[in-house]
This record gives sequence, structure tokens and C-alpha cells, in this order.
Amino acid sequence: MVRVLVVDDSAFMRKALTKMLQSDARIRVVGTARDGLDALDKIEKLDPDLVTLDVEMPRMSGLEALEQIMARFPRPVVMVSSLTEEGAEVTLRALDMGAVDFIPKKIDTSVLDVVRIEAALCDKVCALARKGPLRPPRKPLAADRPARPVPDRGGPETGERRPPQPGPPRPRPAGRVRYVAIGASTGGPPALQRVFSNLPADFSTPLVVVQHMPKSFTGAFARRLSRAGPLEVKEAETGDRLEPGRGFVAPGGAHMVVDRDAGGLVLRITDEPTDSLYRPSVDVTFRSLADAVGGDVLAVVLTGMGADGREGMRVLKGRGAPSIAQNERTCVVYGMPKAVVEAGLADAVLPIDAIGKAVGEAVR
Repeated sequence: MVRVLVVDDSAFMRKALTKMLQSDARIRVVGTARDGLDALDKIEKLDPDLVTLDVEMPRMSGLEALEQIMARFPRPVVMVSSLTEEGAEVTLRALDMGAVDFIPKKIDTSVLDVVRIEAALCDKVCALARKGPLRPPRKPLAADRPARPVPDRGGPETGERRPPQPGPPRPRPAGRVRYVAIGASTGGPPALQRVFSNLPADFSTPLVVVQHMPKSFTGAFARRLSRAGPLEVKEAETGDRLEPGRGFVAPGGAHMVVDRDAGGLVLRITDEPTDSLYRPSVDVTFRSLADAVGGDVLAVVLTGMGADGREGMRVLKGRGAPSIAQNERTCVVYGMPKAVVEAGLADAVLPIDAIGKAVGEAVR
């Protein structure tokens, strides 16, 4: 049973969230709080497994409360955020501070679309609560011991027995990786920032990112990635070209497709396919890259719920593309990378702080 504390200054929102969460037999709301100060008192008394935390509250804001929670009572915190650009900036800052995810709410009516998100919310809360107490990273995560390189086919294998997980990637012949594509969902924003911050300073390979998040968030997130690493990153628009030194984030609510024309590779933003479970979808972008560039792309799948990216990765691997998956220990939710690993599609399984360096080495 996952024990949840709901924190919001709106009585309506406290009631709405409580009703949604308790519709799932796996979850029990052990209490509610009306602001940050009330939340700290309730956390100390009730010791919930997970906290949902409103951003804007009187007396003590969500960010102020989050800082105190991470310092005094570290545990998974899910922010409840308005779908505005200002709300996006505050929410992304909260993720940097240690929040594990966010729930969007409509500020025009202060009503959550219960039918649309109830099941997804409950699944997410259960998955995040299993992660246990968390603290925001104050220094890079310690890398897992890398596996020894796989011997060439037909050559002798010496030394210790290889670990079951693949080691650092050995992409196809040097210079063949000309593009990089990364997919992520729950826990993805801070993970992607860490990947970008670990890219080499001279990194200029065109890169596309598919992160599950609302439309109002992706522009602000692209600017954060631009500040974090060597690439100029923007929210993708139809007509943008994949050129050296440029990175693109798929806009929320639409798919990002890579096409080839006489001038090279160009992005197209589309609602098709309309039946996709996610929009944007990692699978859609990966498949389009396979059609446009074959295997000359390094595909990376980071933390997230579900299996988006697995089938697109399967197509890319069929064209000979190299691949990396984030390891379980450093994932907020080991869903998307797990799907790739269990399908046998990952050439390397690495901790988050090793991925940026591995990407840089793969494109050299």
C-alpha cells in the first residue's frame, strides 16, 4: 500500500486528487495539507511514502517546502503544476531540486481532467513510491564499474567473466554515427540535463530529444538543455534542419518526424499517427530516423514509464544503429530502458553520468 500526502492550497484540488488516488486499491491518502508549513508538519507526523506538492501556496511555496523536504524528510515528491510557461520554469527548477515528476493542472478552471489522467496518475504514483527516499544529486552519481569490452567475434576471451549487462558502447565503424536521438519520460528532464552537461565541449553532432511533457513545457526545457551543454537547442518546428551544432526537443502534444529532402534532413511536426499512446512518441521519431538515415544514428533511451522507444529501437537496430539504455540504479522509473534491455536491443547499459561521455565517444 502506497501512503500519500496531498498538499494544495485549494480545497477542491485536495479533494479531487484524493478521490483520484484512492480510486486505486494500491494507494491510501493518509492526509492532506493546505500549504508548505502544514506539509512539513504532516510529513513528520504521518511519514508518507510520497507527497504531491502544489507549486503556488501561501505562507510557504512549493519550492520552499520541497527544499525542506529534501533536506529533512527525503522521499519522492510529485509537483502539481500549472500549464503555463512560468509554471514550466518553476516545475523544471523543482525537478532540479529533487522532485521526481509533476502533474499538470489547468489553471483556467483549477480542474484536473480526471478521465484522462486518473489511471496514469495512480500507476505513476505507485511506480515512483517504489523508488524510495530520494535526495537531489549534489555531485555526479558514481558510475557503475564498466563491463569489459566484448571480444571480437572469433577471438579468444581472457580475464574475468563478462557481467550480464553490456559495457561501454562499441558503435559501428568510427565516423558512422552522424546523428543522435534520445527518448525519455518520467525522470527525464534532470537526466537529460546531466547527459547534455557531460557531452564534450566540442560536441556538434545534430541531436533530437523526445521527452514526454506538455506543450507549454517543451520550449522552456529546450532552453535549459541549451544552457546545460554545447549544442544550441530549441523546441522543434516544421522546417528545422538537422545541422551540426543544433539540437531539437519535440514539442509536447505532437510527433517529431525526420524527413530527407534535397537539402538534407528536415523536421516535420505532425499529429500523425493519431492512435499513438504518447504524443510526442519516441517510437515515431526513431522509426523516421531509420527511414531517413538508416543506421547512422546513435539511439539512447533514458528513464521513463512504459515501453515507448522499444519498437522504434528495434527498427533502428535492424538498420545497424548502435544503442544505449540507462541502467536501473540511476533511473527514476526503470520502464522504457528495461523494455529495450529485455528485448535485447541495448548495446550498452550505463549509469546516467556515463551516458554523455559515451555519446561523445560514439560520434568521434
